[in-house]
Amino acid sequence: MRLKPPRPESVALAALAGALLDVMAAGLLLFAFINRYAPPQDLPWRPLSLDHPIGMATGAKIARIADDPAACRAVLTEGGVRFNEVASRSDGFCSTLNTVRLTGGTTPLAPTGPTMTCAEALAFSLWDRQVLQPAARDILKTRVAAIDHYGTYSCRRIYGRSTGRVSEHARANAIDFAGVRLSDGRRITVAGHFRADDERGAFMHQVRDGACRVFRVTLSPDYNAAHRDHLHLDMGGFHLCR
Repeated sequence: MRLKPPRPESVALAALAGALLDVMAAGLLLFAFINRYAPPQDLPWRPLSLDHPIGMATGAKIARIADDPAACRAVLTEGGVRFNEVASRSDGFCSTLNTVRLTGGTTPLAPTGPTMTCAEALAFSLWDRQVLQPAARDILKTRVAAIDHYGTYSCRRIYGRSTGRVSEHARANAIDFAGVRLSDGRRITVAGHFRADDERGAFMHQVRDGACRVFRVTLSPDYNAAHRDHLHLDMGGFHLCR
């Protein structure tokens, strides 16, 4: 009995299937290689950790868990950040929903224990650990002993106006960073040193630029006169770095 030769279309389909399998195998090998050797902060599928430097995927990871109370708190806890829960309440356009008070595991805040959303606490903790303290070490050759701020929660519209857009402060979703107290006794402020042509100005600009990679909105003296003495850092609904 003579065997019929395979039809040309069958040969083509078999070749295509083989090529697809080769591509899939190569893709799996590439994924395994990347997953093993690429920095975890650059891989969106790897968990967010406060101990990882800020990478290409950090912003996406924060956004993914920012509105997930349990996931947000889990990252804080795994990173050694201690906090107390704040009772949720709502009063008109102001609220303290999904809020905490940091009690340890970060650079101390002055005044202590401000109320902030878990998303804001998460961004602040990451910025403190991966931006602020490294900048102090690299530029100022010391560490930050305390962070001065002008508050987090304030029931108001932006700039305290009677009308207009509601401030993220009205949701405890922002912090106004005023400056730092260093372990060597020096004090550096946004008002006094943001425009300084020395290492203090370089430090302030580095912490501002690093904040832009963590917070959704970072406003500095470069934005307008209303921010001449602080960096406004919030986790609101849009992105702005200035």
